[in-house]
Order: sequence, then C-alpha cells, then structure tokens
Amino acid sequence: MDRRNFLKKMIGGSIAAGSTMAFGDYAKLLAATPASPAAYDLVAVKGGEPEVMFDKAIESLGGIKAFVPRGSKVLVKPNIGWDVTPDRAGNTHPKLVARIIEHCLNAGAKEVSVFDHTCEHWVQCYKNSGIEKAVKDAGGKIVSGDSEGYYQKVAVPNGKRLTEAKVHELLLGADVFINVPILKHHSSSMLTIGMKNLMGVVWDRGYWHRNDLHQCIADFASYRKPALTVVDAYNVMKQNGPRGVSAGDVVSMKSLIVSTDFVAADAAAAKLFGTDPGDIRHIALAAEMNLGRIDLDALSINRIKL
Repeated sequence: MDRRNFLKKMIGGSIAAGSTMAFGDYAKLLAATPASPAAYDLVAVKGGEPEVMFDKAIESLGGIKAFVPRGSKVLVKPNIGWDVTPDRAGNTHPKLVARIIEHCLNAGAKEVSVFDHTCEHWVQCYKNSGIEKAVKDAGGKIVSGDSEGYYQKVAVPNGKRLTEAKVHELLLGADVFINVPILKHHSSSMLTIGMKNLMGVVWDRGYWHRNDLHQCIADFASYRKPALTVVDAYNVMKQNGPRGVSAGDVVSMKSLIVSTDFVAADAAAAKLFGTDPGDIRHIALAAEMNLGRIDLDALSINRIKL
C-alpha cells in the first residue's frame, strides 16, 4: 500500500474508533546532530503498547544511537503537568518515558534527566502520573521544575512576540533534547502536542497567554529544536483539556508518532486527532517560520501497524 495512503487510513481509522544565544555562557548548547540522516521523516505506529511502539519506531529511524552519542547528557521532557493518573491521559504515559530512558542509557548516555514545570503541585503530579517511579526504575534522574532558581534568562532571537524567556538549566545543559508530549485537547491552544509541551521548560508561562499564545509557542520553537519528538497518542483526551474532567474524556488510540521534525510531528498528531494542522495556528505559524514541515504528503513516512 502507498505509504501516504496508509497514514491517512491509519489516522482516519483511529478517529472513527474514537470519534541561540543565551545571556549566560551557553554557546555549546545546541541539539545533537544525528550520526546519519534518518531513513524516514516521520514514523507512525499503531496498535501496540507504548514501549513496544517506541521500540519499533526508533528501530526504523536507525536506533537511538543515531541521536544519543555515548557520554552525552540527555533531557527527556514529557508532559507531567497534572495531578492525574495515567488512565486520564493528562500526562505522557509512564511506560513510554521509561522505555526512552532505557534506550538512551543503553546507548551510553552519561545521564538522562526528566522534569516539567507543572501546572499543579509538582510532587503530586510527579507521583500520581506514574512518571517519577517510571523514571527512577529505568535509571533516569527526576528533577523539580518548581523553583525559579533553576531557570536562566535566554534570548529568543527569531521571536516575534517572545524575544526572551527564563529556561530550565536542564535544557541549557543537555547535549540531547528529546521532547515527549501527549496528544490532547487544550482549551486555549486547541491541542497540546510537541511545540506546546515546551511551555514546561520555561518559568513564566503567563506571559505567553497574555501575548498571543500561538505566536509565542511558534517563537519559542525557534529557540532549540529537539533531536526527536515522540508523541504519545496511546490514550487521547478528546475534550475538556488540558486537565480533563473524567475518564469519559479519553479515547484509546494506541498510536505513536516520532519525528526529527517537530512541526511535522505536530501536524501528523493533529490529523490523528481529527483536525486539519493548518487550523492549529501555532503549527501553521511555525511552518511559515520555516521551523519544520506541515505538508505531510511531502514527507517520507513509515507506517507500522502492530
């Protein structure tokens, strides 16, 4: 089957089923370059458990060693913003976070750190999301994002509305940055995916909401691109996001999207959700800023059904 048609059918089936420069000395802090070009622009996996889908996806991209050099410091940034359990789909699935950490450590990473600037009390979010335990069990390091002292002011040179931000030191010190958002509805930005997930690495999110949220999301996306964006769409909150009200907000999609292009990852995830990517303004703005590609038909996509 033609690869493009397969993604469209995969997305359609899922919907039917569910309805740089810093002001400090941070010049070295650029995302690690993959050892060799990936065979695909994007991988879409459907029908497995989170960890198994990631195994298949990263294998088709040449393995995690293509992105994580031996001895590197890795930041894995999931969504841990909400004090809810995994079945509520408010946060990234802990099984996925754990498997990514395991892959990184097996590749020889010096350390793998995880944090989020949570929206609710960080201790409860970390605990009840299941992510704190998953990180520790996998050999990673879980770090608080709750103190302003962890954040350093940086310039966002290409920003239109957002020209500076206080960014967590873990991002500033990471050799490799892996963005691991969950796909879900959001009352302000329509969807939370990869670029929106980066609001969890900055201190003052309120400025974004007061100064054209979509443009600020696109602006900050220009600051540092992740080496990989891994979109968790195992369980998807279809309404009442970003926190949700009950399990009735959640649909099982058992899907995963992985790409080196986080605009493309967000575009594919939007399609999976049932939305035209061009209707999500920050995705369209990021494409206009040449931060990535929104036209899925122009991509080389590997579709894997388990």
